[in-house]
Amino acid sequence: MRTILVIGIGAGDPGQLTLAAAEAIRQADVFFLLDKGAEKHDLIALRQELMVRFARPGHRVVELRDPDRDRTADGYARAVDDWRRERATLLEAAIAEHLAADGCGAFLVWGDPALYDSTLAVVEEILARGRVSFAHTVIPGVSSVATLAARHRIGLNRVGRPFLVTTGRRLAARLPADVDDIVVMLDAHCAFTRYVDEELDIYWGAYLGTPDEILVAGPLREVAARIVATRREARERKGWIMDTYLLRRRDPAGP
Repeated sequence: MRTILVIGIGAGDPGQLTLAAAEAIRQADVFFLLDKGAEKHDLIALRQELMVRFARPGHRVVELRDPDRDRTADGYARAVDDWRRERATLLEAAIAEHLAADGCGAFLVWGDPALYDSTLAVVEEILARGRVSFAHTVIPGVSSVATLAARHRIGLNRVGRPFLVTTGRRLAARLPADVDDIVVMLDAHCAFTRYVDEELDIYWGAYLGTPDEILVAGPLREVAARIVATRREARERKGWIMDTYLLRRRDPAGP
């Protein structure tokens, strides 16, 4: 039986790799990497560094060009589903071709595989088709959310209160009224700028855990414009950006 390891590798700092993840990397015969193009080579470079440090001699690397997602489609969910199916087709063929019947393959997943990542859905899609069979194990990783909180030296929740993890697309639709601490991911359009008149603080981070890390924090009305400008400059310079932030309502008595 083939085995696939879905390994969370942290938000960008090689030091965030867990002992369990390092051991899983040592077990793999073949690593499947999805290349997102020259602009995002940094994402491949970290994975290559981890393989050099932790993979066993004789391992193989299969690099595949990640399918482009249609970002102009009206139906967001359908566009994501189509993209995942393309990924599944690509990886299904690669597993069948490059992984022996008793081999161990691995996906090195940025952050944590359970949080806003498509790898587990793609694995389920491949298995549901029934043409390639394998057992699979998930090794959790340090997420960008955890790294954001650590870098700003804050907790994600306050005493006895929940916090929400959501997307920029949903935040743009409305600011949740029933939760005071909101972690936002996948916000390409700076949805926080809609709420500069609210009593909110923001803790923002880009390229978390990497040498390019950028942090900004403060009252939203005071730092929103700086975050937008900083984000634009960083994206133009590197060709890509990954950022995460926490919006926090202020208590009437103070922060």
